Amino acid sequence: MTEIKKRFQHIDHEIRQAEQQAKRATHSVQLLAVSKTWPAERLREVAELGQQRFGENYLQEALEKITALADLNLEWHFIGPIQSNKTRDIANHFDWVHTIDREKIARRLNEQRPTSLEKLNVCIQLNIDDEASKSGIPIADLMPLAEKIEQMENLHLRGIMIIPAPTENTEQQTTTFRLAQDLFKKLQAIYPQIDTLSMGMTNDMSAAINAGSTMVRIGTALFGSRNVKSQ
Repeated sequence: MTEIKKRFQHIDHEIRQAEQQAKRATHSVQLLAVSKTWPAERLREVAELGQQRFGENYLQEALEKITALADLNLEWHFIGPIQSNKTRDIANHFDWVHTIDREKIARRLNEQRPTSLEKLNVCIQLNIDDEASKSGIPIADLMPLAEKIEQMENLHLRGIMIIPAPTENTEQQTTTFRLAQDLFKKLQAIYPQIDTLSMGMTNDMSAAINAGSTMVRIGTALFGSRNVKSQ
Protein backbone atom coordinates (compact mmCIF):
# COMPACT_ATOMS: atom_id res chain seq x y z
CA MET A 1 0.00 0.00 0.00
CA THR A 2 1.38 3.41 -0.93
CA GLU A 3 1.92 6.10 1.69
CA ILE A 4 -0.65 8.36 0.06
CA LYS A 5 -3.24 5.57 0.16
CA LYS A 6 -2.55 4.99 3.86
CA ARG A 7 -2.98 8.71 4.55
CA PHE A 8 -6.19 8.89 2.52
CA GLN A 9 -7.73 5.89 4.26
CA HIS A 10 -6.70 7.21 7.68
CA ILE A 11 -8.33 10.60 7.03
CA ASP A 12 -11.51 8.96 5.77
CA HIS A 13 -11.61 6.82 8.92
CA GLU A 14 -11.07 9.89 11.12
CA ILE A 15 -13.89 11.77 9.41
CA ARG A 16 -16.34 8.85 9.73
CA GLN A 17 -15.37 8.35 13.38
CA ALA A 18 -15.92 12.06 14.11
CA GLU A 19 -19.32 11.88 12.38
CA GLN A 20 -20.28 8.93 14.54
CA GLN A 21 -19.12 10.59 17.77
CA ALA A 22 -21.10 13.73 16.88
CA LYS A 23 -24.15 11.61 16.02
CA ARG A 24 -24.00 12.87 12.46
CA ALA A 25 -25.14 10.93 9.40
CA THR A 26 -22.42 8.90 7.70
CA HIS A 27 -20.88 10.81 4.77
CA SER A 28 -22.50 14.07 5.89
CA VAL A 29 -18.99 15.58 5.92
CA GLN A 30 -17.04 15.95 2.68
CA LEU A 31 -13.27 15.93 2.33
CA LEU A 32 -11.72 18.78 0.35
CA ALA A 33 -8.14 17.83 -0.51
CA VAL A 34 -6.02 20.99 -0.21
CA SER A 35 -3.48 20.40 -2.94
CA LYS A 36 -1.56 23.69 -3.20
CA THR A 37 2.15 23.26 -4.06
CA TRP A 38 1.68 19.59 -4.98
CA PRO A 39 2.18 18.47 -8.61
CA ALA A 40 -0.61 17.18 -10.82
CA GLU A 41 0.84 13.66 -10.65
CA ARG A 42 0.29 13.55 -6.89
CA LEU A 43 -3.29 14.78 -7.28
CA ARG A 44 -3.89 12.06 -9.86
CA GLU A 45 -2.79 9.44 -7.30
CA VAL A 46 -5.34 10.75 -4.82
CA ALA A 47 -8.06 11.01 -7.47
CA GLU A 48 -7.52 7.36 -8.36
CA LEU A 49 -8.33 6.51 -4.73
CA GLY A 50 -11.76 8.10 -5.20
CA GLN A 51 -11.16 11.71 -4.16
CA GLN A 52 -12.99 14.17 -6.42
CA ARG A 53 -12.78 17.56 -4.64
CA PHE A 54 -9.54 19.53 -4.71
CA GLY A 55 -8.88 22.95 -3.18
CA GLU A 56 -6.29 25.32 -4.63
CA ASN A 57 -4.94 28.64 -3.31
CA TYR A 58 -2.72 29.81 -6.16
CA LEU A 59 -4.41 30.55 -9.45
CA GLN A 60 -1.64 30.00 -12.00
CA GLU A 61 -0.54 26.77 -10.36
CA ALA A 62 -4.15 25.60 -10.24
CA LEU A 63 -4.81 26.35 -13.91
CA GLU A 64 -1.85 24.16 -14.90
CA LYS A 65 -3.24 21.27 -12.84
CA ILE A 66 -6.77 21.73 -14.16
CA THR A 67 -5.39 21.42 -17.70
CA ALA A 68 -3.16 18.45 -16.84
CA LEU A 69 -6.02 16.58 -15.15
CA ALA A 70 -8.77 17.50 -17.59
CA ASP A 71 -9.33 13.80 -18.35
CA LEU A 72 -10.57 13.26 -14.78
CA ASN A 73 -13.97 14.33 -13.51
CA LEU A 74 -12.66 16.54 -10.72
CA GLU A 75 -14.35 19.32 -8.79
CA TRP A 76 -12.13 22.39 -8.35
CA HIS A 77 -12.49 24.71 -5.36
CA PHE A 78 -10.69 28.05 -5.12
CA ILE A 79 -9.80 28.66 -1.47
CA GLY A 80 -7.26 31.49 -1.63
CA PRO A 81 -7.59 35.28 -1.45
CA ILE A 82 -9.05 36.73 -4.65
CA GLN A 83 -7.57 39.71 -6.47
CA SER A 84 -9.77 41.55 -8.95
CA ASN A 85 -7.50 40.73 -11.89
CA LYS A 86 -7.92 36.99 -11.26
CA THR A 87 -11.70 36.75 -11.18
CA ARG A 88 -12.11 35.97 -14.88
CA ASP A 89 -9.92 32.86 -14.77
CA ILE A 90 -11.55 31.73 -11.53
CA ALA A 91 -15.03 32.23 -12.99
CA ASN A 92 -14.05 30.24 -16.09
CA HIS A 93 -12.24 27.29 -14.54
CA PHE A 94 -13.51 26.59 -11.02
CA ASP A 95 -16.65 24.91 -9.70
CA TRP A 96 -16.52 26.48 -6.24
CA VAL A 97 -15.14 29.59 -4.54
CA HIS A 98 -14.87 29.61 -0.74
CA THR A 99 -13.39 33.05 -0.24
CA ILE A 100 -15.96 35.69 -1.21
CA ASP A 101 -15.21 38.61 1.10
CA ARG A 102 -16.63 41.64 -0.71
CA GLU A 103 -19.41 42.53 -3.08
CA LYS A 104 -17.02 43.73 -5.82
CA ILE A 105 -15.46 40.26 -6.16
CA ALA A 106 -18.85 38.56 -6.15
CA ARG A 107 -20.11 40.88 -8.90
CA ARG A 108 -17.04 40.29 -11.06
CA LEU A 109 -17.37 36.52 -10.70
CA ASN A 110 -21.07 36.74 -11.53
CA GLU A 111 -20.46 38.87 -14.63
CA GLN A 112 -17.56 36.74 -15.85
CA ARG A 113 -19.08 33.30 -15.26
CA PRO A 114 -19.80 31.79 -18.72
CA THR A 115 -23.49 31.07 -19.20
CA SER A 116 -22.49 27.75 -20.79
CA LEU A 117 -21.37 26.56 -17.34
CA GLU A 118 -23.46 25.78 -14.30
CA LYS A 119 -23.72 28.49 -11.67
CA LEU A 120 -20.55 29.05 -9.66
CA ASN A 121 -20.97 27.67 -6.14
CA VAL A 122 -19.78 30.21 -3.58
CA CYS A 123 -19.21 30.52 0.15
CA ILE A 124 -18.78 33.75 2.07
CA GLN A 125 -15.55 33.89 4.06
CA LEU A 126 -16.08 35.14 7.61
CA ASN A 127 -13.30 36.64 9.69
CA ILE A 128 -14.80 34.81 12.63
CA ASP A 129 -12.21 35.88 15.23
CA ASP A 130 -11.80 39.43 13.89
CA GLU A 131 -8.09 39.02 13.10
CA ALA A 132 -6.37 41.94 11.38
CA SER A 133 -4.18 39.57 9.37
CA LYS A 134 -7.04 37.44 8.02
CA SER A 135 -9.27 37.85 5.00
CA GLY A 136 -13.02 37.60 5.39
CA ILE A 137 -15.89 39.86 6.33
CA PRO A 138 -16.99 40.86 9.83
CA ILE A 139 -19.94 38.92 11.20
CA ALA A 140 -22.16 42.01 10.95
CA ASP A 141 -21.68 42.06 7.17
CA LEU A 142 -22.71 38.45 6.55
CA MET A 143 -26.44 38.92 5.95
CA PRO A 144 -26.12 42.05 3.76
CA LEU A 145 -23.53 40.35 1.53
CA ALA A 146 -25.57 37.14 1.35
CA GLU A 147 -28.61 39.14 0.22
CA LYS A 148 -26.60 40.73 -2.59
CA ILE A 149 -25.10 37.43 -3.75
CA GLU A 150 -28.50 35.78 -3.74
CA GLN A 151 -29.58 38.24 -6.42
CA MET A 152 -26.68 37.37 -8.75
CA GLU A 153 -27.95 35.02 -11.44
CA ASN A 154 -24.68 33.20 -12.17
CA LEU A 155 -23.71 32.51 -8.54
CA HIS A 156 -25.16 29.84 -6.26
CA LEU A 157 -24.75 30.75 -2.59
CA ARG A 158 -23.94 27.56 -0.66
CA GLY A 159 -22.73 28.70 2.76
CA ILE A 160 -19.84 30.10 4.76
CA MET A 161 -16.15 29.37 5.26
CA ILE A 162 -13.98 30.20 8.26
CA ILE A 163 -10.31 30.00 9.20
CA PRO A 164 -10.30 30.41 12.99
CA ALA A 165 -7.42 31.91 14.94
CA PRO A 166 -4.90 29.20 15.86
CA THR A 167 -5.24 28.15 19.49
CA GLU A 168 -4.51 25.23 21.79
CA ASN A 169 -7.40 26.29 24.03
CA THR A 170 -10.11 23.75 23.26
CA GLU A 171 -12.80 25.86 24.94
CA GLN A 172 -11.98 28.85 22.74
CA GLN A 173 -11.87 26.59 19.69
CA THR A 174 -15.28 25.15 20.47
CA THR A 175 -16.75 28.63 21.06
CA THR A 176 -15.56 29.79 17.64
CA PHE A 177 -16.89 26.71 15.88
CA ARG A 178 -20.27 26.95 17.62
CA LEU A 179 -20.55 30.61 16.63
CA ALA A 180 -19.92 29.65 13.01
CA GLN A 181 -22.55 26.93 13.27
CA ASP A 182 -25.10 29.41 14.67
CA LEU A 183 -24.43 31.85 11.83
CA PHE A 184 -24.70 29.01 9.31
CA LYS A 185 -28.10 28.04 10.70
CA LYS A 186 -29.34 31.63 10.60
CA LEU A 187 -28.29 31.90 6.97
CA GLN A 188 -29.93 28.55 6.23
CA ALA A 189 -33.20 29.72 7.76
CA ILE A 190 -33.37 32.52 5.19
CA TYR A 191 -31.91 30.69 2.19
CA PRO A 192 -32.96 27.00 2.19
CA GLN A 193 -30.31 26.01 -0.38
CA ILE A 194 -27.52 26.77 2.11
CA ASP A 195 -25.83 23.45 2.86
CA THR A 196 -22.09 24.09 3.27
CA LEU A 197 -20.13 24.99 6.38
CA SER A 198 -16.51 24.90 5.20
CA MET A 199 -14.70 24.58 8.51
CA GLY A 200 -11.88 22.48 9.92
CA MET A 201 -8.36 21.59 8.82
CA THR A 202 -5.76 18.99 9.73
CA ASN A 203 -5.31 20.09 13.34
CA ASP A 204 -8.93 20.76 14.27
CA MET A 205 -10.93 18.51 11.98
CA SER A 206 -12.72 16.45 14.65
CA ALA A 207 -13.74 19.49 16.69
CA ALA A 208 -15.07 21.18 13.56
CA ILE A 209 -17.13 18.13 12.62
CA ASN A 210 -18.52 17.96 16.14
CA ALA A 211 -19.64 21.57 15.72
CA GLY A 212 -21.42 20.98 12.42
CA SER A 213 -18.84 21.32 9.64
CA THR A 214 -19.99 19.81 6.34
CA MET A 215 -16.65 20.16 4.54
CA VAL A 216 -13.15 19.84 6.02
CA ARG A 217 -10.13 21.21 4.16
CA ILE A 218 -7.23 18.79 4.61
CA GLY A 219 -3.78 19.23 3.13
CA THR A 220 -0.90 18.28 5.41
CA ALA A 221 -2.46 15.08 6.77
CA LEU A 222 -3.13 13.88 3.23
CA PHE A 223 -0.14 15.05 1.21
CA GLY A 224 2.46 15.56 3.95
CA SER A 225 4.40 18.72 4.84
CA ARG A 226 4.64 21.11 1.92
CA ASN A 227 7.19 23.63 0.78
CA VAL A 228 6.31 27.25 1.47
CA LYS A 229 5.15 28.98 -1.70
CA SER A 230 4.03 32.50 -2.37
CA GLN A 231 2.24 33.97 -5.36
